Amino acid sequence: RLPETDAIFEEIHRVNAQADEQPGVLRLSLDTKATVKVGPFSRGGKSRCPQPACDHDFDSKCTLTPFGILLPKQAKSYLWFAQGKVTADFMVDRLEELWKTFAPEDRPHTLVINADNGPENSSRRTQWMKRLTEFSDTHQIRIRLAYYPPYHSKYNPVERLWGVLENHWRGELLDSVEKTLGLARSMAYKGIHPVVRKVKKSYKAGVSLSKQAMRELEKRFDRKPDLESWFVTINPITKLG
Repeated sequence: RLPETDAIFEEIHRVNAQADEQPGVLRLSLDTKATVKVGPFSRGGKSRCPQPACDHDFDSKCTLTPFGILLPKQAKSYLWFAQGKVTADFMVDRLEELWKTFAPEDRPHTLVINADNGPENSSRRTQWMKRLTEFSDTHQIRIRLAYYPPYHSKYNPVERLWGVLENHWRGELLDSVEKTLGLARSMAYKGIHPVVRKVKKSYKAGVSLSKQAMRELEKRFDRKPDLESWFVTINPITKLG
């Protein structure tokens, strides 16, 4: 527990409540779930239909890493399954993909992102911040990052989505990619099924900016005093014409 934990929670509650009340502001919660082994492995619990399963971790057919975005106010969710690394570039590409689903008139002027300050989406992760800044400029949107404190990621709204998914496929054999994705599609969060896709593209890990480049980029950020790592605003450079 950090000394700033209470202050972080107080601020995140304020930011989230404000975001949900204001028109033109979209709040989303994102996170990566633990890697899932695809194969005849028991996931615990009881299946509706008896199925033989292995109780040891032999070689799996492949592994899938779920990445999710939840829109808490709308209860809409989006799940992507990657066979490679879920990197900073992967996550921002998913934001770009989600953005394309919005009609131009429905696109917000401000995006509030709830996350857990993990290694790939930390406000100190140079490639994450670079890509978000580019996203902000490209789409002329203000981005506000609002992170949950360490050891309290369970409060990040998307964690509720992972809980529903885990309960939904408990006792099932995730013995193929198709079945894994199919079960994800058939789950429901607050009565709404998620949009589910598999990502075939491989992403290179460890991409980062030089210290000099990051110092220049840092000039674009408005970090909250005393909570600099937890609350960051990125304002777009206004396009002329």
